[in-house]
Amino acid sequence: MAAFSVEKILEGYDKSDITLTTVCSHSSLQIFHGAKREGFRTLGIAVGKPPKLYDAFPGAKPDEFLVLDTYDQIFDHTDAIIERNGIVIPHGSFVEYLGADRFKELPLPTFGNRNVLEWESDRNMERIWLERSGINMPREIKDPKKIDRPVMVKYQGAKGGRGFFIAKDYNQFKLGIDHAQKFNIQEYIMGTRYYLHFFHSPLRNEGYRVEGRNGIIELLSMDRRDETNIDEMYKLGSQEELKERGIYPTFVVTGNIPLVIRESLLGRAFQMAERVVSTSYDIFGGMIGPFCLETVVTDELEFVVFEISARIVAGTNPYITGSPYSDLIEPNLSTGRRIAQEIKMGRDLGRLNEIIT
Repeated sequence: MAAFSVEKILEGYDKSDITLTTVCSHSSLQIFHGAKREGFRTLGIAVGKPPKLYDAFPGAKPDEFLVLDTYDQIFDHTDAIIERNGIVIPHGSFVEYLGADRFKELPLPTFGNRNVLEWESDRNMERIWLERSGINMPREIKDPKKIDRPVMVKYQGAKGGRGFFIAKDYNQFKLGIDHAQKFNIQEYIMGTRYYLHFFHSPLRNEGYRVEGRNGIIELLSMDRRDETNIDEMYKLGSQEELKERGIYPTFVVTGNIPLVIRESLLGRAFQMAERVVSTSYDIFGGMIGPFCLETVVTDELEFVVFEISARIVAGTNPYITGSPYSDLIEPNLSTGRRIAQEIKMGRDLGRLNEIIT
């Protein structure tokens, strides 16, 4: 961590006038909306000029904008955020635009445990975390020359699926790979993809308890991803035929589709989440707040987890007014609002230091 004291910054805050701030992208509409619902002021970080689109959504428009020339320029404007008693809410675009290493150095109070970024952004470390948790994962192939089955090739970090591709042998791998980026090769698992949106609260005690740890786990929603152009390519013929014509599948996420899973699988979903949270305390001090287990459910009704996102994900956006799961906790509860509730509870209990780093 950089040589700054979040605890000292928080000591100087007027806790009755906290401002929640994030980058105007990804899931910011529901973050700002949820913050306003819980009585917080809001600050949107934008590059170039304030995004006009927020005028269309007054319930989610930040009270103020901090306009920068580049995202990295936020380091030159930390005083403006501190003056507003600001707490940063990370999301995928925020971390990707700034870079995981730079985000960890950001000298501002931030919701969640920043130590998770090291484990989340490196797919090798992510695998260690999940396997230590007893999670079933796709087989990893270290040597691309040994590809003997369909595989998914992914690059490091949160890229919204950009650049990912399927290969069935070494020749197909060579056609698609960008050697300038660090990559990971996983066995391609046949099944249905489900993205499970959880929330770990170390402050609450009533609910699904994490055995041997403080706090509870909540399941707030689920989604599937709409990816272009892989989701439409089947209409044109086989991928092999299309590749011969220079058309390659892409996995760039363009939208999110709400869903529910069969109820008999919910217990196993919670067990996976509980083990992942418990292990997080052992290896980096605990994962706090929202996280997503990105899974495939096979025709044997088994979960295979291919990735974890340790922050709010864009798949929660269909549920700004609640989901079939969060409504069973509290009506109209979004993940963005749940973040604001956790910060409010930390403030009111004098325990902000447990959820802010």
